[in-house]
Amino acid sequence: METNKQREVIIACDFSSYEETLNFLDLFTEEKPFVKIGMELFYGEGLDIVKEVKRRGHKIFLDLKMHDIPNTVHKAMVNVAKLGVDLTSIHSAGTIRMMRAAQDAVEFVGSKTQIIAITQLTSTSQEVMQKELWIDHPINETVQHYALNAQAAGIAGVVCSPLEAGLVHEVCSPDFLVVTPGIRFAEDSKGDQVRVTTPYKAREIGSNYIVVGRSITASKNPVESYRRCVKEFVEGVE
Repeated sequence: METNKQREVIIACDFSSYEETLNFLDLFTEEKPFVKIGMELFYGEGLDIVKEVKRRGHKIFLDLKMHDIPNTVHKAMVNVAKLGVDLTSIHSAGTIRMMRAAQDAVEFVGSKTQIIAITQLTSTSQEVMQKELWIDHPINETVQHYALNAQAAGIAGVVCSPLEAGLVHEVCSPDFLVVTPGIRFAEDSKGDQVRVTTPYKAREIGSNYIVVGRSITASKNPVESYRRCVKEFVEGVE
């Protein structure tokens, strides 16, 4: 199956403050990178950081990983959709009904925000799935099943490790988005993630968006590291 050729690098701005985030973005004088605002930053700075980053012209992935009863998720997603962010996340484990409620909220607002669903976090191993979560199916099959549920719910795509990106494309429609965190340069530490790969390999596997954090934000030269990611992932030059 031919997959969606859309590819972009998203920088995970996992900073603790408004000032630190904007100081980091000030380094980019020629580019306007796609930015992920996650729970740490959002819970610390709230709507102000989202509005300021948007005002500066950056695309935004608001990564809040909603997971609650359908009615609560619907009401929360109405407010997120009004912000005009480009991507936002929910948990596919919340059921098809919950995911549909989230999509209904975006359509109710008339927003262009796309929703993507977390399948399994990149910190989750097969052993953890079986022993702690009591999910007996292999992780690859679980991710595929959750992706099919997300597609049935009518949302735009899923978040999975780059190791499962190709598997999602095997079972879902060509335009279904696959967003992959767990991206590191070959020489970087894996940190607390266990299912990771490089930007170039993520391209080969079929990711549409890669989310890159410390390999850029903790780099001695973040702008050059970002450009290296773009070169590998978007342009296909290793």
